[in-house]
Amino acid sequence: MNAVILAVLVMVGLSLARVSVVFALVAGALVGGLFSGLSLTDTLGAFNDGVGGGAKVALAYATLGAFAVALSRSGLPDLLAARLIGMLNGESTPRRQTAIKYGLLGSVTLVAISSQNLIPVHIAFIPILIPPLLVAMNRLRLDRRAVACALTFGLTAPYMLLPVGFGSIFLNDILLANINEAGQAMGLEVTRGMVPMAMAIPVGGMFLGLLTAVFVSYRKPRDYANREIKSTNVPHHTPVHAPSRSGLIMAGVAIIAALGIQLYSGSMILGGLVGFAILSLGGLFKWNEADDLFTSGMRMMALIGFIMISAAGFASVMKATGDIQTLVDASFHIIGDNKPLAALVMLMVGLFITLGIGSSFSTIPIIAAIYVPLALQFGFSPLATVALIGTAAALGDAGSPASDSTLGPTAGLNVDQQHDHIWDSVVPTFIHYNIPLIVFGWVAAMTL
Repeated sequence: MNAVILAVLVMVGLSLARVSVVFALVAGALVGGLFSGLSLTDTLGAFNDGVGGGAKVALAYATLGAFAVALSRSGLPDLLAARLIGMLNGESTPRRQTAIKYGLLGSVTLVAISSQNLIPVHIAFIPILIPPLLVAMNRLRLDRRAVACALTFGLTAPYMLLPVGFGSIFLNDILLANINEAGQAMGLEVTRGMVPMAMAIPVGGMFLGLLTAVFVSYRKPRDYANREIKSTNVPHHTPVHAPSRSGLIMAGVAIIAALGIQLYSGSMILGGLVGFAILSLGGLFKWNEADDLFTSGMRMMALIGFIMISAAGFASVMKATGDIQTLVDASFHIIGDNKPLAALVMLMVGLFITLGIGSSFSTIPIIAAIYVPLALQFGFSPLATVALIGTAAALGDAGSPASDSTLGPTAGLNVDQQHDHIWDSVVPTFIHYNIPLIVFGWVAAMTL
């Protein structure tokens, strides 16, 4: 068996058995490294080398967490929750409850989309916005798996299609740059305008998956206990049900400044720090509270940070085994000149790689150098090549235990211990997004 496949199977199997994701990633990396012939010392060395790369991402999330905690001082999440609960306390007809339910799901999806492109704070908004809404969700008997699917769609689909914010990084700085670099010697040149066009069909598949999750799979009511949230990863703050005008203005200024700094410098860390500083100068919290707020934000993102660090170590071990290239070579050895089967195998190999790494952004540099020559050899057009590589990388981002696209929703929905990360976030998003991505990605590769 290929070491990469074995490592991913061990990691996913342990995660499904409710073992800690961090432990599952470390165990999978050790099994894969040792199985490939690496010594224990070499395996641990490769893991440690990768951990350093994950630390930057973890620090970025911690900074964004602190920024999100500071933004919560504006009282906007509490105001939204209070208004929803007020609507539910009024005349409660089935039609009204249904309208509120789908309005809530639509709003959550739009906020998640904005977090990737318009106000790129990524998952930092979830543990601040979602917990105050859980009471309203319980009153609506809303299945939290539908909310998880809505959040994951908003966290993944926008960067695959819209070249703004995180989408600019994924589509232009990573996907476009790696394809052109790998295809330069063979005369392949892809322009910026071609990338969103190529990804439109796969994203359409994800949208179909979202509709299926919301209106079919998780349409029926589901009951949750109304537990008081006493000790959670959500930082304590005094609820503010009527945000002040000055607080909202400063929050808007901080968001715009954080966005501008991030886009200018390319650093989420610097953007988060600037936003945090502006909120402090605007009087939303005192300087002597800054340390406690920053610590609360980092604590909120601690688990996600450790998982991302472990995932970077796992990815480093997988590269060190050399079996990623072996996996691709072995797959295409049995294909011959079957173009439709070649497209399907490319997508499935990308799924296995991304499931283990947990990041579509990190998958592209691994597969682009291999996939571009193969795609040209099989006669795929430039648009089809972009669709194949982009979809192969995005596969597994939704549905990976180590992906921030599933970790983020769990961080908000499980504050009362009634939402399991694997069975309520990972498995639903895997089913509703990876299957449509495979189908629609294959269609895009064969028709473009």
